[in-house]
Amino acid sequence: MSWFESFILGLVQGLTEFLPISSSAHLRLTAAFAGWQDPGAAFTAITQIGTETAVLIYFRKDIGRIVSAWFRSLTDKTLRGDHDAQMGWLVIIGSVPIGVLGVTLKDQIEGPFRDLRLIATTLIVMGIVLGVADRLAARDERGGKHRAVRGRKPLKELNVRDGLVYGFCQAMALIPGVSRSGATISGGLLMGYTREAAARYSFLLAIPAVLASGAYELKDAGQGHVSWGPTVFATIIAFGVGYAVIAWFMKFITTKSFMPFVVYRVLLGILLFVLVGMGMLSPHAGESGG
Repeated sequence: MSWFESFILGLVQGLTEFLPISSSAHLRLTAAFAGWQDPGAAFTAITQIGTETAVLIYFRKDIGRIVSAWFRSLTDKTLRGDHDAQMGWLVIIGSVPIGVLGVTLKDQIEGPFRDLRLIATTLIVMGIVLGVADRLAARDERGGKHRAVRGRKPLKELNVRDGLVYGFCQAMALIPGVSRSGATISGGLLMGYTREAAARYSFLLAIPAVLASGAYELKDAGQGHVSWGPTVFATIIAFGVGYAVIAWFMKFITTKSFMPFVVYRVLLGILLFVLVGMGMLSPHAGESGG
């Protein structure tokens, strides 16, 4: 992998990690369209450490409160009803599904799941799911001629059941094209949470899974055509761009609809099917990258 390739892929990772359009799919597609080798699941997981570092810094106050309250609640029973202490447990519980499935499906994640036809399918299907969830949220927020405005749940109402549902939604993102943020935000909206609550828990929930995945894949860095230098460079680029995207996205979701992302996902999925169907792009384009 050249330094130019790592710069572009790091930029793509930072731009797409927190938007509901799937960063893993876009890394795969960028390589395929440019005629480069697929950077591979290890490269994707490691560059995500950069974007998750941006999450750690952006949400440092929230994370600090949660970690502090969780540790203190282990010895102080009076703190176990504290919201921040409970959030610590909910993040742990919600991380279990992706941890188990990530190890179980490792071979599929690095192989069959990277087929462009599967990516096209997940882009479209999950785009439609996000669109439905977004419309339901908008209907509750606006009300209507014969409907009163319906309140949506804040993050303080998150419970173990909903935390697990979030966790299984996140686990779906092991398939490129699903989108970690898209799946978890859709799940949150369908369970009746506010846009801000769904996005905030989505970001917090991703931290253990992404950092663990990146650490696990470190052993494979530097193998194949992807060397350590370009990987680290791409991770740094992803961090800087990712931080800016988080700040923008958290403001965007308070007043805007997710429909632009829905339309983009569906159109990109259709384009992929057309290109593969016409033989202009192989469903395995660029495969065998390190």
